[in-house]
Amino acid sequence: MAQSARQIADELRERIHSGELAPGARLPGEPALVRDHGVAKETARRALTLLVTEGLAVRRRGSGTYVRDFRPIRRVANRRPAQDGWAAGRSIWQADLEDRPLSVTDLTVEEAPAPPRVAQALGLAEGEAVLVRDRRFVVEDQPVQLATSYLPAELVRDSAIARPDTGPGGTYARLAELGLSPDRFVEELRARMPAPDEAERLQLAEGTPVVEVWRTAFTEDGRAVELNRMLLDAGVYVMEYHLSS
Repeated sequence: MAQSARQIADELRERIHSGELAPGARLPGEPALVRDHGVAKETARRALTLLVTEGLAVRRRGSGTYVRDFRPIRRVANRRPAQDGWAAGRSIWQADLEDRPLSVTDLTVEEAPAPPRVAQALGLAEGEAVLVRDRRFVVEDQPVQLATSYLPAELVRDSAIARPDTGPGGTYARLAELGLSPDRFVEELRARMPAPDEAERLQLAEGTPVVEVWRTAFTEDGRAVELNRMLLDAGVYVMEYHLSS
């Protein structure tokens, strides 16, 4: 009896997890899977696609499908925005990456009318001006996240937050200098498929989902001072949370 795409993917996944197929190794191609498992070409293609969408494999056009050799990023949500990091001049990203190389590309900073969701989150009138910082984060030459921060323009337009380089500690350190130090954060997450332009900017393989995170930063007196929309390549992230009972 011919195997299903899921069964073939299960076998390949086990070979990856066991180390038989090491990071960077080429997976059996569709012709080999058709021959070895007695399945249709479409079934073989679906089996490989399952591994790609799980983040275990990547397709290289004209070459084949390979075991992903990119070490996952462990995003510890409780640790990332901790004050002892940005207050000491460290980037939030240092909590995730340690010494792995990071670059910021496609950076734009501009004022724009607040969209409805942004206005509601920041307690602004719809269409009121917000400062928008949009950028793409690249780790080891691989795009891993898109981020767009929205801040009330009247609060930050004359500060370093309105410059491309916000300085040591980033936006949160500059907010603290303005007397608007973030004291707590709320994050909302959902998984979805990316829009075509999002997939292009993140260089996602077909069928790869993203994790969308909306994080709101509040001052001690409850004022919302930043809304940050992050779009993560689900194939390269591990989401970690520390919860107390």
